[in-house]
Amino acid sequence: MTPALPVAPPAATLVPDEGADLPEDRYLNRELSWLDFNSRVLALAEDTSLPLLDRAKFLAIFSSNLDEFFMVRVAGLKRRDETGLSVRSADGLSPREQLSMIAKRTQQIAERHARVFMDSVRPALADNDIHVVSWDQLADDEQARMSEYFHEEVFPVLTPLAVDPAHPFPYISGLSINLAVTVSDVAEGGEHFARVKVPDNVSRFVEVDKLMSRSGRSQSDDDGPAATILLPMETLIAANLGHLFPGMEIVEHHVFRITRNADFEVEEDRDEDLLQALERELARRRFGSPVRLEVADDMSEHMLELLLRELDVNPADVIEVPGILDLSCLFQVFALDRPSLKDRPFVPATHPAFGERETPKSVFATLREGDVLVHHPYDSFSTSVQRFIEQAASDPQVLAIKQTLYRTSGDSPIVNALIDAAEAGKQVVALVEIKARFDEQANIKWARQLEQAGVHVVYGLVGLKTHCKTCLVVRREGSTIRRYCHIGTGNYNPKTARLYEDVGLLTAAPDIGADLTDLFNTLTGYSRKHEYRNLLVAPHGVRAGIIARINAEIDHHRAGDERARIQLKANALVDEQVIDALYRASQAGVPVEIVVRGICALRPNVPGISDNISVRSILGQFLEHSRILHFGALDEYWIGSADMMHRNLDRRIEVMAQVRDQRLTREMGEIFASALDPTTRCWVLEADGGWTASPAAGEEVRDHQREMMRRHRSRADNSA
Repeated sequence: MTPALPVAPPAATLVPDEGADLPEDRYLNRELSWLDFNSRVLALAEDTSLPLLDRAKFLAIFSSNLDEFFMVRVAGLKRRDETGLSVRSADGLSPREQLSMIAKRTQQIAERHARVFMDSVRPALADNDIHVVSWDQLADDEQARMSEYFHEEVFPVLTPLAVDPAHPFPYISGLSINLAVTVSDVAEGGEHFARVKVPDNVSRFVEVDKLMSRSGRSQSDDDGPAATILLPMETLIAANLGHLFPGMEIVEHHVFRITRNADFEVEEDRDEDLLQALERELARRRFGSPVRLEVADDMSEHMLELLLRELDVNPADVIEVPGILDLSCLFQVFALDRPSLKDRPFVPATHPAFGERETPKSVFATLREGDVLVHHPYDSFSTSVQRFIEQAASDPQVLAIKQTLYRTSGDSPIVNALIDAAEAGKQVVALVEIKARFDEQANIKWARQLEQAGVHVVYGLVGLKTHCKTCLVVRREGSTIRRYCHIGTGNYNPKTARLYEDVGLLTAAPDIGADLTDLFNTLTGYSRKHEYRNLLVAPHGVRAGIIARINAEIDHHRAGDERARIQLKANALVDEQVIDALYRASQAGVPVEIVVRGICALRPNVPGISDNISVRSILGQFLEHSRILHFGALDEYWIGSADMMHRNLDRRIEVMAQVRDQRLTREMGEIFASALDPTTRCWVLEADGGWTASPAAGEEVRDHQREMMRRHRSRADNSA
């Protein structure tokens, strides 16, 4: 085995290799790359070989993804453009140029998204007795029942808001569905504008069949499952607008939706109490400036001009959508009890190391025998990581538990275990990252609940988000103290652990335990330690450590070491310094294989620059989320929380841990071998930034995630 590099390499090892000059156009635009990623999600919805309700789910995911992209990325670009910041992207574009390209691309994929639903998924749903209907498609008795439901359940909560000299244009909340209505005064003449907000605390679709069944008119079919009839709530309201405006004639009505800026920064150095500062900024988020206006494509020019004027929206920020706005409502369709139209639910297996025995051992006894690598969702989170924390909470020999929490579930067994541990008298420290975007309110709630139970709650370091996934358990064993650790790539969230693909290391290795002790002292106290024994820690060590290892692979390759190879699996690859190091590795002849789920700013297959680099993206039933690095000549595998992005490497506390046990490195090698198999279904990135589906039609194809399921089931069966 080649001796490992120091975890904190000397500065000399970071000097880039003196190769050919790299061209200025070597980076792809990160925003357009993200839109390409969402287009790959949309391609899954277009894939008729997938179960129908899974296709509907991917349409919903596409919609939710795009909302967040506008709230954060587009909002940030707009702020830079409006304030005159001349910062250009790595590919040389100004904020305004990027916004122009985003607007054009977004209109294209939004139309494609709507058409996939209207022309493919919706008819297929109807073929399977799931009908998303308009008002005119309802029978007379169904319309009567729906009008009755409207008066009983919907009408009382609606508030039509007029716009006239006495009534200013109302505030439109972000992501709400609204009806823009023009009415004519029958008695006095003249037209008036009003806005009706669709309630966001009720289901978007009204299940007509269930309401009809309650009234004694069942829609069931003896030859199959009962028909499901879904009426959009805005359609129900639109059909009954006359009851909201008696004495008025409804001239026209159209659906619209605003997306607002949700990208904000907390002024931490100005506020002594970070919790209060964050709550103030969260309140401001509701009133962020508009960054997108979605309208039905049949909206009149007159109505659109009024909305643009009153909402202060740039015409370039308008997205015209055919059909239903905000298809994230299709999550409700996916939730229907139609198992034949979905992928079979995958039931995670208990890792063999923690499997049931005649006399089950504790997690601590297991880890004293050796390290364990868990691969979620294939390995059960609840019987591995969650059990580790719960046993620590209940074990009288455990003295302390220290844990980072970035995101967790609503009803969190992890938080409950920490509370139990504190109430049992253990020293419990929870670093709750209350700045985790869109989970801020939930994390504030957890922080206060933990504090009330006696947990020492800290919020991390000023100016940095704590994104690492670490847990340290300190246990007394006879006359000695032993430390047990978990370091992972995913959140301590049992719900997402069944949907996200992640890996985690459970270990009792003394050097990792000492490293995590030092790390928590940095996070909770005034320690400023930057060098660790077996960890790379951002913002000081991850980028430097990775580039040093890339350069070491180059040196080994030049010395004739045929094992030289770099394999990288991540959610995103954007950091220019890491990309340039990979370019120089390619120029030196080192094979570089990249598996990236989302954004990739690196151009592969450019002659003389990156012709030894391949990039592929795998999407499927689970969200590929793990970050794994392999350096072949060094014989090193690393896992951790950091993506190759500026925010992760410069503005977050991230941890990458080296996995040394050869049993476990073989497992990670198998993950790469499966993901990189030539027959694995994926998208391949081309030099021009385009993505090509692979393998080509008619060629042998395998599914990486299904292969992982098969292997883990087989391993569990063999260990039973």
